[in-house]
Amino acid sequence: LPMAFRDVNARRHIGLQQLSSLASTGRAFLGPVKSHKFIVDESTNQSTLICSAVRLLESLDLTSAAGQLLNETIQAQNKEFKTGMSTLLFLVGAWSSAVMECLQQNVPVSAVVAVMSEGLNSCCERVQCLQISIHDVKKELCSSRVRPNAFECKACQVGCDSLLNPQDLLYFQKHISAPEVTPVSSCSHQGDDCHFNKGLVSPLVDFGSAASLVKPVGDRSSSVIPGSGVIASSCIKQKLTHSRHFSTLGKSHCSSQQGNFQGCFLRPSADPCECYDLGHLAMALSHGNQTGVKLLQSIVAYQQERAECRGSSQLNVTEIVTCPLLGLPESYSCVSQGFVTLVSPEQATVIKQFKDKPLRILLVDGDLTEQYRHLGFNTPHNVRTILEHPDLEGGRAGGTWLSRMLDILVGFEVNLVLVKGSVCKNLLDRCTASGILVIGPVPRDVLCAFGEVTGAQPVTYVSQLNPSCVGNGAQAGLWEASDGRAMDLGELVPVRINVRGIPLLTAVLTTAVASKLQLLEDQFWTSVYRLHHALKDGKVFPGGGAVELLCLSHIQVLTEQPVRPAKAGKEFPSPWLAAPVAEYKPLVLQALASGWKQYLSVVICNMAKAPSELEACELVDRHLRKAADCGSPSAYILELFRRGDVLGGGSGPFADLDESLKVCDNAAAKTEAWRRALDLVLLVLQTDAEIITGPRRNELLNSPVSSEFMFL
Repeated sequence: LPMAFRDVNARRHIGLQQLSSLASTGRAFLGPVKSHKFIVDESTNQSTLICSAVRLLESLDLTSAAGQLLNETIQAQNKEFKTGMSTLLFLVGAWSSAVMECLQQNVPVSAVVAVMSEGLNSCCERVQCLQISIHDVKKELCSSRVRPNAFECKACQVGCDSLLNPQDLLYFQKHISAPEVTPVSSCSHQGDDCHFNKGLVSPLVDFGSAASLVKPVGDRSSSVIPGSGVIASSCIKQKLTHSRHFSTLGKSHCSSQQGNFQGCFLRPSADPCECYDLGHLAMALSHGNQTGVKLLQSIVAYQQERAECRGSSQLNVTEIVTCPLLGLPESYSCVSQGFVTLVSPEQATVIKQFKDKPLRILLVDGDLTEQYRHLGFNTPHNVRTILEHPDLEGGRAGGTWLSRMLDILVGFEVNLVLVKGSVCKNLLDRCTASGILVIGPVPRDVLCAFGEVTGAQPVTYVSQLNPSCVGNGAQAGLWEASDGRAMDLGELVPVRINVRGIPLLTAVLTTAVASKLQLLEDQFWTSVYRLHHALKDGKVFPGGGAVELLCLSHIQVLTEQPVRPAKAGKEFPSPWLAAPVAEYKPLVLQALASGWKQYLSVVICNMAKAPSELEACELVDRHLRKAADCGSPSAYILELFRRGDVLGGGSGPFADLDESLKVCDNAAAKTEAWRRALDLVLLVLQTDAEIITGPRRNELLNSPVSSEFMFL
């Protein structure tokens, strides 16, 4: 097999150069004020708007070994936490450059690896003192806001900004009667004010004694709820941020003086402001993503109402799905109970015939094709099912199989089929013509949710169907926008499948810009998983650069400590490894610190709080001097955080919206991003050679860089 061999462990380490070059493309994604990028598909000339490291790497040329390792590291972080990828990407580049500078100064590789690893471990231990428990965070949120009085006995706060779909709302006047006129908390919007839709009766009983209020975002009129004595007041606050087109800052945020939250509940929670606190915790973790967090707040309010009897404050991610919807303004985004998806106009015609008819439902846990064969009952976690026969037309004996499948469905009077995998197109057409609605692919969590409520048992093959596998009580209809209109967007029609009592919620993400669909979905899921991991960990880090600032302060202390020669046998296996570590320790620690310092500088510049990275570095140095003079850097930084002024610019994305709102970070996700970034850099650093096989050998032989290779 032709091979080429290249020495990469020279002073100008090629692998580290590649990491630094790839990572530099994500600098604009740091901080709450991100600069989006357009990715253009050369084959279709279609563009996609992105602001995440994951989507960026999907579009880059990652044929090199370093690029593949970087992609695997980012994917591992995304799979586990769904957040922290931009931080990881940036630190990979910053630490790669810092390590290359160490190599230029003849620092041995062994010293770089040992000191950087030891320094990071020490910093991770040091920042543990900054962790804040969720309980303390919620207490601080309560103490920093004025909580309403009128509904404390009957409900939490009345939300003037609930994004629950009108199909899922109860009429406010029917369930709440207030003995006195109580002003509902005002909201500051960018051209949007509070408005309560009246006369909307929900067909659901899950909200039994709960009510929620909705407004079309963009309606400027304030409202009075007839008969309730509740006045919905509002005010307008114009705020121009960096981008006229894509910035979501300042669009809608509830005022701190009134203490509003998304949704109103009649039954008091064990903690009267539990839902209220979780909503604002989601806001603190959103880092400026206002659109996604408003939907999340509505979901949190709904789930908290259902979870009161269990006393749980966890966010159930398995009960949340998304439906990106192109063709409507973003103000139509909302949360709908049940499963919202897109179907063809022909299938929409079948749904119109159902009206409010209870449907018999079948759940298929696999592909609905003739060639599909399951992998077995114990499916390996690291194996993905790939369709061996991509032809979905029905196969060689398709006519017989199609007729048999249709006869079984008709025989059991099945009206609705939800399929986890692919669906044979010919079978789909025949079922539609026979008045049977088949939808696929459907997430597994959706199948589980419908199975629990309807009694349907998932089957792998339709031939396994028996009466006990068919569920009852499902309903299907066209999805309606916030103004009550059923939407028909041409090629695809949004429909809503629901069952009485189902906990499943769909975040309908609407936009009129096709390139923003993926962006909105990514931002929403990032907000969801940040809150999920915060509740799961039970603690968060103060945000706004507080943790990185303490790391820099700690490294200063480590650098100033007298150098003690390391003992062979304890930290290192031999004296020749231990000797250079002590000599180069201050230099390597400064290289480690440079990564966090660059991180803070870029975040400050992205937020336009400093005209250049040089001035941003001066701001960071100023805080480091003050922290050192204080005697307790952690106390100094926590005080800055409590004032919402960690890096001298208010509370980040919310500085002009709500002075009392703090910015928080996920603790485990942040430290794990640091570890993964440094592990990748040190792995590439210790790579002695790169072996290239295959056709590329001949290309390299004739290329200008052929002198760098040894051809075997």
